[in-house]
Amino acid sequence: MVTDLLDWLRSLPQAGLLAAAGLLVFGECTLGLGFIAPGETALLILGTTVTGAPSFLLMWSVTTVSAVAGDTVGYLLGRRFGPRLRRTKAVRRYGADAWDRATSVLRRRGALAVLFAIFLPVLRTLLPAAAGASGLPPRGFLPAVIVGASAWCALHISLGFAAGTAVRELEDAVGFGGWLVLGLIVVVTVIVVLVKRRRAGRGAKG
Repeated sequence: MVTDLLDWLRSLPQAGLLAAAGLLVFGECTLGLGFIAPGETALLILGTTVTGAPSFLLMWSVTTVSAVAGDTVGYLLGRRFGPRLRRTKAVRRYGADAWDRATSVLRRRGALAVLFAIFLPVLRTLLPAAAGASGLPPRGFLPAVIVGASAWCALHISLGFAAGTAVRELEDAVGFGGWLVLGLIVVVTVIVVLVKRRRAGRGAKG
């Protein structure tokens, strides 16, 4: 079941996995691509393919470089187009209020905002461009991006590795029957919650 999927992922060529991880992370961190490139999800899933320190370091290095490159592209777009980016279709997808929030955080925190923005989904995509548009110098932007991207990638790859290990141990312990019972419990719980919500909605209308 789940371990079969994890084993299949591990059987794929490492170069392909690294390329996929790098592209998805780059897209997640580049202005306008966050919706179609689930970088965090990719890191968690691909983190399950890590087998030891060498493979962890390799994936961490590739994804960190990709994240820094994506943020740098956003920053350069901000430097090039300035506040006009607020009116672009890419920014309007997130909402002008999200751009305003990014610039507000940037004004208050400066390079520190860039350091932590990568951990926040919307700010991760918008804040590098906002930093470029606001005139934040590269000497303040790049060190913060490198540290933040390194920590973000290491965190999610580690979580993926830990989750993959836990799933293998759990499946070995409970077997197929245990997973079937667990699945039935989840399904019943979802049905009960939905029924309660529907009844509550009808009661509110009445």
